[in-house]
Amino acid sequence: MTPTNPPVETPRATARERVRVFDTTLRDGEQAPGFSMTRAQKLRIAHALAELGVDIIEAGFPQASDGDFASVLAIAQDVRGAAICALARCQRGDIETAARALEPAAHGRIHVFIATSPLHREHKLGMSRAQVIDAAVAGVRRAKELCADVEFSAEDAMRTEPEYLAEVFAAVIEAGATTLNVPDTVGYITPAEMFERIGFLKKTVRGIERAVLSVHCHDDLGMAVANSLAAVAAGARQVECTLTGIGERAGNAALEEVAMALKTRAELFGVDTGLRTPRLYPAARLLAQLTGHAIPRNKAVVGDNAFAHESGIHQHGMLKHRGTYEIMRPEDVGFARSQLVLGKHSGRHALRERLAALGHAPDDAALDQIFTRFKSLADKKREVFDSDLEALALGRDAEALGPWHIVHLHAASHLGGSASASVRLQREDGVLASEAAIGDGPVDATLRAIGRAVGQDFELVDFQIRALSEGGDAQGQATLGVRHGDRELRGRGVSTDIVEAAALAALEIANRIERSKPETAPRAAANHA
Repeated sequence: MTPTNPPVETPRATARERVRVFDTTLRDGEQAPGFSMTRAQKLRIAHALAELGVDIIEAGFPQASDGDFASVLAIAQDVRGAAICALARCQRGDIETAARALEPAAHGRIHVFIATSPLHREHKLGMSRAQVIDAAVAGVRRAKELCADVEFSAEDAMRTEPEYLAEVFAAVIEAGATTLNVPDTVGYITPAEMFERIGFLKKTVRGIERAVLSVHCHDDLGMAVANSLAAVAAGARQVECTLTGIGERAGNAALEEVAMALKTRAELFGVDTGLRTPRLYPAARLLAQLTGHAIPRNKAVVGDNAFAHESGIHQHGMLKHRGTYEIMRPEDVGFARSQLVLGKHSGRHALRERLAALGHAPDDAALDQIFTRFKSLADKKREVFDSDLEALALGRDAEALGPWHIVHLHAASHLGGSASASVRLQREDGVLASEAAIGDGPVDATLRAIGRAVGQDFELVDFQIRALSEGGDAQGQATLGVRHGDRELRGRGVSTDIVEAAALAALEIANRIERSKPETAPRAAANHA
């Protein structure tokens, strides 16, 4: 078996020192309960990571299962632009399996590990200090015979005696390791201690100039990102992380947070990751879609609230200059724009700006009336949506669903076949419209039927479902994004039935389109009762 080619520095490097981004979403991240992925899903994430510009993708632990081996092999065959890494214990069988999985990779890396802390040596391994070093050296040597690029991790490094850790690292450098990973396996360390430990290793480890120091931080005490940044400040030049911080227990350092901290505070850290940061939000969103775990609204960098402002004071400042309350540009992480979220804390200035964006330009007297009704509505709702504002601007009751209402809805799907749906709608003037349609699923069929019934053509561009409560009778909220002409509109619906929730969301969009039309004589019904 011949060694795979070593990774090469990409043209993205700048005059600043380079910090390599090692992503372990598909290995450590996927180990978290509820985040398992199929081979096809892993391949999609791997391509997204390569497009994002990560340096190393840890694709899995091939010895763990046939499925993991097949996933690493598929990624090694199909993904280019990043080194593909496979994890292995310091055991001959693990290492040889990892090498076989990496054979098709343009640039492969074998990542071997063994625990080094007193707790792990005694209770997990039953090995002495000398035995752990011997096993580490043997593992690195075998990996080096099969792959030119070898990383060594000292599991639970932060609870390992510093002098002994330095001895282990010196031994594996001599054996051929080119990257030394210093994991905070249980999220125990603090940033000050991390800075001190990395500094100690840089000064103490014999041959350290021949290797890259790396960190892999867990978030058990909520300090994974802070610890990773402290390590970079002390001289670490690889950070191991995951999209949105998924991983064992409380997770790992979040890739997007580390990346944007280094970019936003470039003058402080003086390093470059080379990431294409506008791909951060699309990659995080893809992960959420594939795993079924929504990104928390308050998630730093990629959460819905990361660039959303409701406070009237903040909104006023944002309208004057975005730098008043934003330290990053939303475009830099893949968001289209900042959001001024209208709620009970919002002011008249933000309301006028949002109405203008929706095509309404009320005079001062009309704005005063709209603002009074807006405040009354905002006291009842956590957030006032565009559909509410359009209704207020048109002098309608923002809480009314009209002009169209659902009278009847039936949807059915067949395993291996198409789905069908039939709807009957009633307009506020008494006109009835009935339609049926087939689609790829019951939701798709329902949206098609509603579109036909109201005489509108809209293209679905986004569909999200989230539970609002727990239990078998939990309510679900459906959020739809559709393209209608040159506009992109969003609607929301809530029901214990997901198809009904989607239908209500689609009807909200249909009603917005209907209300925006000039007043005309009632059109003929599609079908009379």
